[in-house]
Amino acid sequence: MSHTSIGISTPATAQRTLPRPTGLWVLLGLLTIMALLPLVASPYALLLMLPFIAYGIALLGFNLLFGTTGLLSFGHALFLGVGAYAAAVLTSKLGVLSFELLLVTAALASGVIALAVGALCVRYTRIFFGMLTLAFGMLFHSFLFKFYGLTGGDQGMRVLRPLLLGMEWRGGKTAFLTGPFYYYALALFALLGLAMWRITQSPFGLHLRAIRENAGKAAYVGVEIFRMRLAAFVISAVYGGIGGVILAVTTGLADPELAYWTHSGNLVFMAVLGGSGSFAGPAVGALAFVVLQDFVMSITQYWRFVMGGTLVLLVVFLPQGLSGAIELFAVRRKERPPHAA
Repeated sequence: MSHTSIGISTPATAQRTLPRPTGLWVLLGLLTIMALLPLVASPYALLLMLPFIAYGIALLGFNLLFGTTGLLSFGHALFLGVGAYAAAVLTSKLGVLSFELLLVTAALASGVIALAVGALCVRYTRIFFGMLTLAFGMLFHSFLFKFYGLTGGDQGMRVLRPLLLGMEWRGGKTAFLTGPFYYYALALFALLGLAMWRITQSPFGLHLRAIRENAGKAAYVGVEIFRMRLAAFVISAVYGGIGGVILAVTTGLADPELAYWTHSGNLVFMAVLGGSGSFAGPAVGALAFVVLQDFVMSITQYWRFVMGGTLVLLVVFLPQGLSGAIELFAVRRKERPPHAA
């Protein structure tokens, strides 16, 4: 059997397998537009972009698990909930207001929980993996909902305004969120995006793609399937926990619905909408989802019906997602004969 059959041996094969830098440039271009947005956008539009940043970060991790490793989680909102409640406990119960400490604590808590949950889940694939992650997500949601004394139950827990870089920013909540916090979260998104790009380009990312394509052949040439899948699961959870902190600070509340299975479904929707096959696709999907949901909710109370119909049309007509369709259009246009009309 040739090592090149799974694409982890020769430099030429590795170059074909590694993600093209187009995805990184798309992500950086999107972040550049977001950085310039405060110059022209209203405060409401900037507030709307904060959930996009949070989901964009979470989806970077989710896509490492789904798009790169081939494991579809139906309970990934669990880690957004962990991040949100970590921020709530630290700020409202312990009086810790350092945003950097919130991020580190949420990342550690999400990683530890993912290590325990993933040790069981990554032993399985396909629907079995999905159902196990869904079960753990529902267990965590039930814990948040039922243990009122610890978590606030259906009322959730309050998240206080944090300090950024040790500094207290004056002004109202809207001014804080659309000013320093917006740029801080955007810079964090950029750094985590670059880190994820490096991960996907590394030999570790190449092994994950080999596992996705053919786990049996990958194991035959020495790839440690369990450890690689578990590492991908933990990294994706850390990104989810950081996204949960940003969501909680934006809303000022850690709510049990953050860990509900429908929220996990939204993450899958965003990934499919943008295109899980590309590096920047899930981020594009997060932006499209946030804007589309806000628009549809403003015109009809049956917004769930519209979003569901959109997903059906997307799967049928654009299975590669928005980013994949745009990329395909660009390739076909480039290959078009010069004399064509």
